[in-house]
Amino acid sequence: MSVAKPATDNQPAKPFLKWAGGKRKLCDFLTESSPANWNRYFEPMMGGAALFFHLQPKQAFLSDSNPELVNAYRVLRDSVELLIEELEKHQDSEEYYYRIRELDRSPDFLKLGNVVRASRLIYLNKTCFNGLFRVNRKGHFNVPYGKYENKFSVAKEDLLSSSAALQNTEISLGNFQAIEEQVEKDDFVYFDPPYLPISKTSSFTSYTREPFGINQQVELRNFCEKLSAKGVKVMVSNSNNEFIRGLYADFTLREVLAARAINSKSTKRGKILELVATNY
Repeated sequence: MSVAKPATDNQPAKPFLKWAGGKRKLCDFLTESSPANWNRYFEPMMGGAALFFHLQPKQAFLSDSNPELVNAYRVLRDSVELLIEELEKHQDSEEYYYRIRELDRSPDFLKLGNVVRASRLIYLNKTCFNGLFRVNRKGHFNVPYGKYENKFSVAKEDLLSSSAALQNTEISLGNFQAIEEQVEKDDFVYFDPPYLPISKTSSFTSYTREPFGINQQVELRNFCEKLSAKGVKVMVSNSNNEFIRGLYADFTLREVLAARAINSKSTKRGKILELVATNY
């Protein structure tokens, strides 16, 4: 069995994208909340994959339902030098930003190639307003330009270390239930879904064309119970509210204060209480 080890025991790595609800600042707590021993690591809603980069497990399976995100991870793993070269071509200006943002409106978007599309996603993520990744119902990226004092730059060393951490990792496209045939007893699965909003104004679930609402939250809980019956070790992060507490009433619940910086209003940014549910 594998024992969870933070990235400081290996080559340092960190998320290469800023992601709404990202867990980078909670990695120590999540590591403490992880099982002491496990075989393989699965993160089916990877987003920024902060916990993966922190643990750097020997055998890992990352997946997501966002095709552009999956493509970026695969390119980073397999073609990091080409990705860096492509990133260095980008310009930091508002006019250029919108020109790059509009590329996914074209029917020829996929013909741009995997490296160009991965470079586009990273560039937009680093220069858009507040580092969001958001798409509309047509799947088009629709975040406005962000005006920052620090201009866009290519973090070569960070990309190289993140690429190294991904070398023995399987990266696939699919929803969270797609791992069912792969996952086995004593594997460790970490779910970090779009959170159930704690208020009418805090909703942010637009990572893909399809929203992640109450029905999907219930499907996720039911899937966690199915995995539990197989002897899989499951950990889930979510918002701290009565509905989520009720969903995971049979799980062990832990509370943690999390800093949330992604919000259109600076007054709404700060620390909020989140839940971590585990079946062990």
